[in-house]
Amino acid sequence: MKNNILSIKNLKKIYHDKNGETIAIDDICLDVKDKDFISIVGPSGCGKSTLLSILAGLEDKSLGTIIKNDNLRIGYMLQSDSLFPWRTVYENCLIGLEINKELNENSKNRVLDLLKAYGLYEFKDKYPRNLSGGMRQRVP
Repeated sequence: MKNNILSIKNLKKIYHDKNGETIAIDDICLDVKDKDFISIVGPSGCGKSTLLSILAGLEDKSLGTIIKNDNLRIGYMLQSDSLFPWRTVYENCLIGLEINKELNENSKNRVLDLLKAYGLYEFKDKYPRNLSGGMRQRVP
């Protein structure tokens, strides 16, 4: 992994259900160096979102190796928003911090700053149903 911030070797994801198994991604290998710009393109259903979900820690891999630089943080915007309708915009923004046990005054203030930067501060106490589609996509 010399000089790589991310190294993926022979990554595979298999989904299992009552009808059998579906291979979503198979034998993905990729090395990413600092400052690389990566695009993942392909037809619908080829595993782009699955790969990103695995890298972001939202889903487990079936096989393979992923080595990440300790400072590397991976995130991505889902195809459709995944806001919880019972939580306000601000509360939805805090979920990742809550899960990672990083919720403190500094992180809360950072979220408020991001809401200001994205033009959503005035809507922080609103629920997702009160936002336009574009606004929902901008919720950090």
